[in-house]
Amino acid sequence: MSDTKKFTTIVPEGQLADKWSNYKAHQKLVNPANKRRLDIIVVGTGLAGASAAASLGELGFNVLSFCIQDSPRRAHSIAAQGGINAAKNYQNDGDSVYRLFYDTIKGGDYRAREANVYRLAEVSNNIIDQCVAQGVPFAREYGGLLDNRSFGGAQVSRTFYAKGQTGQQLLLGAYSALSRQISKGSVKMHTRYEMLDVVVIEGRARGIIARNLRTGKIERFFGHAVVIATGGYGNTFFLSTNAMASNGSAAVQIYKKGAYFANPCYAQIHPTCIPVHGESQSKLTLMSESLRNDGRIWVPKKKEDAEAIRAGKLKPTDIADDDRDFYLERRYPAFGNLVPRDVASRAAKERCDAGFGVNNTGLAVYLDFKYAIERLGEATVKARYGNLFQMYEKIVDENPYKTPMMIFPAIHYTMGGIWVDYELQTSIKGLFAIGEANFSDHGANRLGASALMQGLADGYFVLPYTIQNYLADQIQVPRISTDAPEFLEALKDIDKKINKLMSIQGKRSVDSIHKELGIVMWDFVGMARTEESLKTAIEKIKAIKKEFWANVYIPGKADDLNGELEKALRLADFLEIGYLMALDGLNREESCGGHFREEYQTPDGEALRQDDKFSYVSCWKYTGDDSDPELLKEDLTYEFTERKQRNYKE
Repeated sequence: MSDTKKFTTIVPEGQLADKWSNYKAHQKLVNPANKRRLDIIVVGTGLAGASAAASLGELGFNVLSFCIQDSPRRAHSIAAQGGINAAKNYQNDGDSVYRLFYDTIKGGDYRAREANVYRLAEVSNNIIDQCVAQGVPFAREYGGLLDNRSFGGAQVSRTFYAKGQTGQQLLLGAYSALSRQISKGSVKMHTRYEMLDVVVIEGRARGIIARNLRTGKIERFFGHAVVIATGGYGNTFFLSTNAMASNGSAAVQIYKKGAYFANPCYAQIHPTCIPVHGESQSKLTLMSESLRNDGRIWVPKKKEDAEAIRAGKLKPTDIADDDRDFYLERRYPAFGNLVPRDVASRAAKERCDAGFGVNNTGLAVYLDFKYAIERLGEATVKARYGNLFQMYEKIVDENPYKTPMMIFPAIHYTMGGIWVDYELQTSIKGLFAIGEANFSDHGANRLGASALMQGLADGYFVLPYTIQNYLADQIQVPRISTDAPEFLEALKDIDKKINKLMSIQGKRSVDSIHKELGIVMWDFVGMARTEESLKTAIEKIKAIKKEFWANVYIPGKADDLNGELEKALRLADFLEIGYLMALDGLNREESCGGHFREEYQTPDGEALRQDDKFSYVSCWKYTGDDSDPELLKEDLTYEFTERKQRNYKE
């Protein structure tokens, strides 16, 4: 692909620490009277979407907010457990905005845009102040200061938390701010709606087509700008830690209208998930990364002990300390159990592949709190992690205070997503993407407790500035009728797609085909990839796509409440995403973060980047259903950061 088009993204001039301030000082604004004349559509009500809608409503814009759930409180952000990063340095342990920036860009294996990552670190402290003002009940120390704990990829304690319910508490804070705007009338809430397409008029996003999930009716909505905040695409793998409604459809819809899909191969494998327990399982349960603060991860040193445990002849408590391999502490002495997620996940896979895994499947390792209980006492451990322990016991039916937890890596967050520029605007004017829906500030790997940080940074503190810069010259644009030809054409295309699906009346359920896709994705595009596995995946995904469009069965009616039709529409998009992930992984002939090509690793098994060839964002441009997308490359230049081989050993 030597003739691939390359481009660079415009970022503000000046030193790294001055770029965001310079941008805000010179951006265009919209005065209060004119804000009332402008409509903004926000799709999604997780932390990014809810905070954006609330902030834009507070500024005086007319906001139309769309929620796939029956309440914004049910958005998947609620599932985040461990915490949110910020550089407050309350511990006085050496933290700073620059150190948070550096840890984030290093953790992402130097595959993120430098200016965006620094901005993220810079506004992190504002997020904590905002959330405290909203009443978010962060944990506090005896003296009254907010407490912090450690997370992977950092040697300082900068993660603010509310037990193991941080996402829930932050979402309730954003929801309260959103509810205030709904009450004022500046935000109009549409619950149980799913976006089916974006409407582009003369090159600008001017609205959406959405399906009322209560009635099945398809409706049209105008906006001077559209904001996509619909999360990631981890459910492409069928089994993931994502909620069942989480999907990548909005991303695929706007990709097919001209928005670039960036770095699709960057999918995060979370190391602390409850292992798969049966073929009928529909999702996986995450155990917070915060547990790695006090829990020690190990497998038996002796293969015969691991075999005895798998056979039910030994219990983990029967294994003496000297016969336990604390492999993260052994391999990464400087960071130990707090290495980044991609490193911890691959290390667990290596031990299990070598025959030291536990559980009856051999696909699990232990997360043991025996040592923390001996050191701190059970009451202290319960105060820190009690709700997580309770959740584990309800699912597994084992007491984690007495028996080590079993964990195994699983698909979690996606670092890839819709490409955006410094202003969070996609390649379509007037169409913005925030939170996990965009290709993010995390590069090839997200550090724990940074998803909540990015979602709230985008929604509360970045988009409210940057979207004004776009809207300042849209004040004279009248509200366009949803009977405009472009709206009717988009509606016609959706009807055509739905009628095609409903007419197939094949023999396969949607879930059976989705499970088949998930197995292909995990086996060939999962934790470790090769040229051969990715080529195999591409061919298998093509075959599954053909089977889907020839043999799927959808009962019921198209214009009524129909959950199977909803799932089928999303699966059609997951098939597109799976193909993009494999294609992008095949193109990127290096290992970095969550993308691990077995052909490219150091002698001791770590990810081996090729900065001279792949220091770019892979931007895929849709060219039609029957042709491969075009690859565009955004060069990643590092003006203020020296790229190094990631080292968590010393």
